Parts: sequence; structure tokens; C-alpha cells
Amino acid sequence: MEIDVTDANFQREVIEKSKTTPVLVDFWASWCGPCMMLKPTLEKIAKEYEGKLILAKASTDKNPTAASKFGVMSIPSVKLFKGGKIVDEFVGAQPEATIKRWLNQKL
Repeated sequence: MEIDVTDANFQREVIEKSKTTPVLVDFWASWCGPCMMLKPTLEKIAKEYEGKLILAKASTDKNPTAASKFGVMSIPSVKLFKGGKIVDEFVGAQPEATIKRWLNQKL
């Protein structure tokens, strides 16, 4: 499952949903080259992990409050939420195999 999140719905769509299903949040921007490279990889992984996690995309340009609140300093910044909290994160475009290995350790 894949959703777009905003400052307004972040609490409901990420924090609350992560209490039952892990939520992988991709903080990105349209002008960010590595973000655009990472996007299809995360979308592919989200399909493969259907039912095991939710992929949430948060544009840092449109949603600066959420990005600031969760300490996003550079993008792409990917954070895994479980139980309403960040349990792990990575910054920068990563290869698919690396992301899957990381996820498998966390899920």
C-alpha cells in the first residue's frame, strides 16, 4: 500500500497506522535527483511487501512541518515507523537489495 502524506494527516496516516502496520516514510522533493532515483525502488518494494508495510511519501517542499519535526536534514530521508515511533532510518538513494536487507531486519 502506498499513500501520500501531508502535515495535516501525518499523525493519522503514519503515527496511528504504524501502531498496527509498519510505515516506511520517504521524505523527498521533486527537485532532488537521488529522490527521483529512489522512488521507483521504494514503490517496487512496497508492492512486494504488500500487507507487511505501508509506504508513505512526504514532499518536504509541501510538508515542511513533518520534515522538521522528524529531523530531516537531507533528502531522500527514509524513516521506518513502528508503534508510533521511528525505529530506524537511512539517508540517500540505496540499492534495492540493501533496502530489503535493512527492512527484513526491522520487520
